[in-house]
Amino acid sequence: MMPREIHLLPYCLADRLEAGCDEAGRGPLAGPVFAAAVILPKDFTHPLLNDSKQMCEKDRAILRAALEQEAVSWAVEAVGPKEIDELNILWASVTGMQRAVLRLDPKPDFLLVDGNKFRPFDEYGFDSYRTVVHGDATYASIAAASVLAKTHRDEFMRTIAADYPEYGWERNFGYPTPEHIEALRKYGPTPWHRQSFHPKALEPTLF
Repeated sequence: MMPREIHLLPYCLADRLEAGCDEAGRGPLAGPVFAAAVILPKDFTHPLLNDSKQMCEKDRAILRAALEQEAVSWAVEAVGPKEIDELNILWASVTGMQRAVLRLDPKPDFLLVDGNKFRPFDEYGFDSYRTVVHGDATYASIAAASVLAKTHRDEFMRTIAADYPEYGWERNFGYPTPEHIEALRKYGPTPWHRQSFHPKALEPTLF
C-alpha cells in the first residue's frame, strides 16, 4: 500500500511574515496545556511534516529537531492546571499561543491559528490573524506548531511522571485512560490535576 501523500500549504499570505499557532493537551485530566508558535521559511519542506496527531512518536522527534534548527523562529509556552482552572481550557490554550507569539524574534505580522477561536492581543488585532479549522492538516506552519507543542508536552509529562509513578503519565500523558482513572480512584488527585475537569467515571467521589 502506497503511503498517503501529504499536501500542506506553505503559507496563507505571501507578503506577510506568518506564524502558525497550535496547542497540545486540551483533553487530559492532568498536566499543562502546551502551545507553540512557529515561523517557517517560505520554502520549508519536510517529508514527515503533518498534523502531529497523524504522526508516530519517532517521526515527531525527527521533525522536532529539524524544526528547531530550521525555523526562522519558534517558541513553546506551558499554561499550568491552576490557570486552566481559572480561564477554562479554551482560553488557557489561546493565552498560551499568545505568549508563544510574543516570544518570537522576529515578530510575525500575521498569525495562522488552529481552530475557530482566538482573540486580539497587544498589537495583533482582528486583521492580524486567521483561525483555520483543521489548520494543522492545512498549513505547514500550524502543523509545525502542533509537532512542537505535542513533543514538548510529552517530554514534560514524562518528567513529572517520575514524581507520581502511580498514574502512568509516561504512557497516558495525563489523558483519562482506564489506568489513569483507576489511579485517581485509589490515590486521589495530585497538584498537576485540573480541578475543573470532571470525568464521568469519577463522579461524584473526586474533585
